[in-house]
Amino acid sequence: MIAPQSPVGPLGLDAADGAITRLYWGRDGTLTDGPLYDQAQAELTDYFAGALTAFTLPLAPRGSEFQQTFYKALCAIPYGETRTYGDLAGELNVSAQAIGQACGANPIAILIPCHRVLAADGLGGFSGAGGIEDKVALLRLEGAASLLI
Repeated sequence: MIAPQSPVGPLGLDAADGAITRLYWGRDGTLTDGPLYDQAQAELTDYFAGALTAFTLPLAPRGSEFQQTFYKALCAIPYGETRTYGDLAGELNVSAQAIGQACGANPIAILIPCHRVLAADGLGGFSGAGGIEDKVALLRLEGAASLLI
């Protein structure tokens, strides 16, 4: 496990060609040792300790051209800040529903921070194993808890 003691439960990762391709909730991935494993473990440990605000891990999520653009937009949302589905929809010239679907399909949650995307009138959804509770835990960790009140 990359992050066996995280506040959202154990996490595992897959990697290919020196980059992270997938994050798993509650189980191991194929990345189990080596320099990328060590870096991922260190960065996630620091993130969950509140000592890291931006990941430097190489990421290679699979997805369409739109999804790749969307993942870049997610990564541009600063630590502790949020955007709405509508904000991102306007920025990317797509529907808010397309943004919600792309969030749900994000293969590398946390590292590609889909938890920072909220509905206009609430939290919206979250595809992590713990659902909305995990989203709330991540937002609290980042100091965005005032948005939840």
